[in-house]
Amino acid sequence: MSRFIQIVEVGARDGLQNEKAILEPQDRVELIQRLEACGVQRQEVVSFVNPARVPQMAGAETIMATLPPKAGRSRIGLVLNERGWDRCLAAACDEANVVVCATDGFGIRNQGASVSDQLATLATIADRRAQEGGPPITLTVSVAFGCPFEGEVSVDQVAAIVREGAALGVDEIAIADTIGAADPWTVTRQVEAARKAAGDIPLRLHFHDTRNTGLANAYAGVVAGVSILDASVGGLGGCPFAPNATGNIGTEDLVFMLDRAGFETGLDLAGLIETAGWIGAKIGKAPASSLWRAGPFPRP
Repeated sequence: MSRFIQIVEVGARDGLQNEKAILEPQDRVELIQRLEACGVQRQEVVSFVNPARVPQMAGAETIMATLPPKAGRSRIGLVLNERGWDRCLAAACDEANVVVCATDGFGIRNQGASVSDQLATLATIADRRAQEGGPPITLTVSVAFGCPFEGEVSVDQVAAIVREGAALGVDEIAIADTIGAADPWTVTRQVEAARKAAGDIPLRLHFHDTRNTGLANAYAGVVAGVSILDASVGGLGGCPFAPNATGNIGTEDLVFMLDRAGFETGLDLAGLIETAGWIGAKIGKAPASSLWRAGPFPRP
């Protein structure tokens, strides 16, 4: 097994948005740069949301203005609506991650919009990009494996959203387990259905480890043929609007697992562990990742 697995680092955005500590933009810039020094090529670095609702994500424009362009590095902005798209364009993000919730219950609480309204917004953004230009778009389907307000989410619900996104010409489609409710067998079914709905559009998977199944789910996704996975250094993360949702799978844990199996990630494991400790000290919280506690073990 030697295929390349791209890890999209989400620590600076999803990792920090649910922490009590609110870091200054310069600290978040340093985190981003430290992760890029570890070999990270794609990162979600900012979120264009109302800072009154998510104060941890304030200063998105300052962060983008501070980060110098760097060849081979892509900085992604999270977008929930047209206002977010406008800000993403003005900040010159390399990519936009547009979120559509799989359920009305989560969408209304998280974004103030139903699924149909969110899809209409996605359609408007896609049309504007076609007419006016703009960065590549990833459609992320959130709470795709379970909703804290509506319970189980069916494969058909997710596939329908994927199908609409594919018809709009998005560049990538991410299936997100926002509350950490997935299991490996459901991951396999979701990936199979999403691949049929997405056609040739690349799939990406985003897992939280709320119920200790995150790495098993990542394994299932890789076995099902997905080659792009999200992770957060130190296992940071959570969603302010999803009760009891804990962190993403730790980047260093994922790299360790893939490296032991012979997959390539291009990431510096020792550097990631060091960065996990650094950001943990900044927020006053020990990293949740197992590798930070136990350290690596050499490949046979």
